[in-house]
Amino acid sequence: MPERKPRADAARNREAVLAAADRLFADRESPEQVTMADVAAEAGVGKATLFRGFTDRAGLIRALYEARLETVRRAVTDGPRPLGPTTAPRERVLALLDAILCFKLDHRHLSLALEATGSDSPYGTEHYGWWHDTLRGVLDQLPGFQGSDFAAHALLAAVRADLVDHLTNRQKMTREQLREELADFTIRILDGGSPHRPESEH
Repeated sequence: MPERKPRADAARNREAVLAAADRLFADRESPEQVTMADVAAEAGVGKATLFRGFTDRAGLIRALYEARLETVRRAVTDGPRPLGPTTAPRERVLALLDAILCFKLDHRHLSLALEATGSDSPYGTEHYGWWHDTLRGVLDQLPGFQGSDFAAHALLAAVRADLVDHLTNRQKMTREQLREELADFTIRILDGGSPHRPESEH
């Protein structure tokens, strides 16, 4: 049918733009170096098409981030252990934070670009609200954490993209070191600040 062609073209253009933006943010030294004109040229579309589809640079970054995050979202909402909803709360808190950390490590350029958008605070973005609500909902199932809005914010602060970038680029921590440190930190919070000790010391 004739009306389907524009929709198919729009979908192809959208994917081309998202792929082009992903490449550019990964290749440039800082997110600020990527402009809408750069993305349009890389994707082979007109600037009008780009702005019509994403409104502005911040909108493009949010759309790209959400597209890359979709697989993780599905694992959290409908997947099996350890991310899925049937997981025991304590185990799931650890798994959720580990998933966020790994996502930011794998998409560091994109996460930094999102947090660097000057149009709004990263705390007001859709993805942050979703992570916060999800984590708070799991914390609510643990003794002593019911209704702990602050605890969810505090734990998410440990996986901010700028912190992850600082620890990997400046302090040269490896992926596994970061994951281990985050797990240990989270366990201390969940256990009321008790230091993590080997089983033989308990």
